Amino acid sequence: YRPITFDAVVGQSHITTTLQNAVRTNHLAQAFLFCGPRGVGKTTCARISAKTINCQNLGEDISPCNECE
Repeated sequence: YRPITFDAVVGQSHITTTLQNAVRTNHLAQAFLFCGPRGVGKTTCARISAKTINCQNLGEDISPCNECE
């Protein structure tokens, strides 16, 4: 099981809020480093971030539509 929205990620609210605010204000960094021990959600947050940044139909809650290519 892997969450598909930022709201479904458990225990990483500080990271998901920061990523959502970066997309909302269009202040994206040139690179994001996701590091930490196993099982903390690095890959999940990276996947959701990539989907959100590349989504063409973002909602007001800054979540990907999951319908883009």
